[in-house]
Amino acid sequence: MVAIVVHRVLEVKMVLSISLIIILSIPIISLFEKLRLPGLIGLIFLGVLLGPQILNLIDNSLLDVSSEIRLLALIVILLRAGLGLDRKTVKKIGPLALRMSFLPGVFEGFSIMFFAQWLGLDLVKGGMLGFIIAAVSPAVVVPEMLRFKESDMGKDREVPSTILAAASVDDVVAITIFTVFLGIDKGQNINVVTAVASVPLEIALGIGAGALIGFLFALLFKKFHMRDTKKVLLVLSSAFIFHQLENYMPVASLLGVMAIGFMLREKLPVAAERLAGKMERVWVLAEVFLFVLVGASVSINAINNSWQKGIVVIILGLLFRSLGVAVSTLGSKLNLHERLFCMVSYIPKATVQAAVGGIPLAMGVAYGDVILSVSVLSIIITAPLGAIGIRYIGPRTLKKTAHCENRSAL
Repeated sequence: MVAIVVHRVLEVKMVLSISLIIILSIPIISLFEKLRLPGLIGLIFLGVLLGPQILNLIDNSLLDVSSEIRLLALIVILLRAGLGLDRKTVKKIGPLALRMSFLPGVFEGFSIMFFAQWLGLDLVKGGMLGFIIAAVSPAVVVPEMLRFKESDMGKDREVPSTILAAASVDDVVAITIFTVFLGIDKGQNINVVTAVASVPLEIALGIGAGALIGFLFALLFKKFHMRDTKKVLLVLSSAFIFHQLENYMPVASLLGVMAIGFMLREKLPVAAERLAGKMERVWVLAEVFLFVLVGASVSINAINNSWQKGIVVIILGLLFRSLGVAVSTLGSKLNLHERLFCMVSYIPKATVQAAVGGIPLAMGVAYGDVILSVSVLSIIITAPLGAIGIRYIGPRTLKKTAHCENRSAL
């Protein structure tokens, strides 16, 4: 009897937490949009405020599954992105997106590896920190790029689509190199060449598996009539399960999720438009929980005395990341304004840093507290800075086109 009562109390607390998040998020988003700031910044700070660091109003049972909720929200936005890509766009952006998927992160990660010596870290621990921070946040970048795509801004050279595709691979590269440094520090026998060479395999498997799933769904939807709502639920659930393959085989699942949407658009363009509309409605709620729970996961207490030097290291890393973007865009037909937009779009950090930043400390790595501290700082500094920068720079640098011109971007 007592167990039943306790269980009901926990259920009520979770429902209250969910209700509180939804109720408060609506005026917060409106306030920030009136201030001409991205609503996601308000949601992140709302999460910090409601989270365990300050008011502690979010139930622990909800925090315990926050990573799964954040992942589901991220899958929603990546499916939306995939449903907005077509074959002509992919052909146009391919080479540039490939360069941008790894060069900026490599520039930033290895530069921080050296600068982190100011924080007392050796090169191996500096590499861990560098490639935690080097991952751009699809959660921040993808919704903003979709906003520009829907407004036909940057359409002639497909700048938002290029950033969409590159950002979904960037994380794979960064996390792979991070695990190499972590393994070296823990004394594991890791073949660095093999680990790095596995990245193209992960990308190929992710795209191939995602495209196959999308193709099978297209066959299913052609053969069996069902409501669009049921199609969305089927695709979302399958994409979530597909992402779990990362735990068992080398596959770039986030890129694969986009490939599911892409293949559906290729095979069922009319149905894909309707599904994209449904996904947009789901995103209204998913966005709230994604950014509030990212904010709640930020450990303010983790910021230690190294924060001043940490800020300098983060800024220097961003400068080298921008240099990586500049190198990536060499030879493309992007103009200087569009290249500047790409640099600004690659600033935000959030999801990977919140999920991975605490791993070295949990595994007993020396200076793990410093790594976590600087990872948290990178979220606090770059998520608002990048989101504001994208909103400010985008309309001033991207050309708005009334018609879809097919000029080559590369």
